[in-house]
Amino acid sequence: MAITSTPALLINILLSLVLISSAQTCLKYTFPGNQDFNSCIDLPVLQAHLHWNYLPSTRTVHIAYRANQTSTGWIAWAINPTGTGMVGSQALVAFYNSNGSLIAYPTPITSYSASMQPGALSFQVSNISATYIHNQMTVFAVLGPLQNETAVNHVWQAGNSVINDIPSSHTTTGPNIQSMGALNFLPG
Repeated sequence: MAITSTPALLINILLSLVLISSAQTCLKYTFPGNQDFNSCIDLPVLQAHLHWNYLPSTRTVHIAYRANQTSTGWIAWAINPTGTGMVGSQALVAFYNSNGSLIAYPTPITSYSASMQPGALSFQVSNISATYIHNQMTVFAVLGPLQNETAVNHVWQAGNSVINDIPSSHTTTGPNIQSMGALNFLPG
């Protein structure tokens, strides 16, 4: 039987607690203000999660994209109706601007050096808002009506800084270039 020293045992316990708390799945997350989402997915990179309610009668989807982030960084989630990567995606971005308020807006991504300025998307977007709670930034929106499809390509992103109220470029290696996938808004 191995004998573990008290400091080593304490370190192991603390590390276990950190790993358990950081591995919280989207299913166990509770939004403030009694917001409830029927579906969610833990995204494989960038410590991010997507929650949604799809309304077939109106072909709209209410989304909440949340990701771990500092108060000086930014997050974005997008649908790409024309491809599988960043270019062509229709994004929602959130960050703190220079006056200290948290803002969220739509922006089309037309190139790898996109301006990330507010702009119209190829589908309607309403009720855009954002929150920052416990080092997690969340952007909320209602999208649609979407075209006849519930299966979409989506991308998500995070960056470390905002300059002159515009998100700066994100890292172009590792998880930041792996943050894309296919998604079906219909349950099951």
